Amino acid sequence: MGNYSAVKFFLVGLSQYSELQLFLFVLCLSMFVVILLGNSLFIIISILDSHLPTPMYFFLGNLSFLYICYTSSSIPPMLIMFRDKRKSSSSGGSALQMVVSLGLGSIECVLLGVKAYDQHVAICNPLKYPIIMNRVLFVHMAAWSWIIGCLKSFVKKVLTTALPFCGNNIINHLTCEILAHPKLICSDISMNVLIMTVASILVLMTPLLLIFISYVFILSSILRINSAERRIKAFSTCSAYLTADLYYGSVLFVYMKP
Repeated sequence: MGNYSAVKFFLVGLSQYSELQLFLFVLCLSMFVVILLGNSLFIIISILDSHLPTPMYFFLGNLSFLYICYTSSSIPPMLIMFRDKRKSSSSGGSALQMVVSLGLGSIECVLLGVKAYDQHVAICNPLKYPIIMNRVLFVHMAAWSWIIGCLKSFVKKVLTTALPFCGNNIINHLTCEILAHPKLICSDISMNVLIMTVASILVLMTPLLLIFISYVFILSSILRINSAERRIKAFSTCSAYLTADLYYGSVLFVYMKP
């Protein structure tokens, strides 16, 4: 037994497939480069193009920056694990990666809900859109998305690292996953589970409910448009967002099922 700072973790995810380590390294590195280049290019264009200062591109720029930070917090450690024979991670490195990746994932959930509301206002109230979605409002909405996500991550990190750990320090993941750590804790974690469940409901279910309600109104407004061409154009603006929001299914399964 020992506290969190005294534990050294070993990440053994996919280590049994030694012949695939080089292939996985090249694959993840290629994906990482594409993600960095694509999102960086979008951010640069949205800043330089004077025709794109709208709230929609502001939120998309936030998401692009978020994806850069998110992948930078998880893929480089993963690449190291593919080439490192020891597969070990210090408690400090594990805690940092855990709190950053969890915080950024929570921020994404809230930002997608905020972005859905922006789409709802743009399609359902186009004449009032500049008044409703003024600069002060959408900047505050983005800022609170980051604050809420960071607070949730900090709370979960404190709850996980404050309790004593047992001798088992093997994590069957490629990165330090928040749900893997409570399994290694010796003491009762029922209060941790309760608080983490409430936090997950607030950060996952609330934005998902906002997205669902927003798209119900959006679909209703689109169906009332007389022109078929205008209906297609209106729907095309939110179809990409619908596919992006599908990731809620996997997130809910992973973080709500336990």
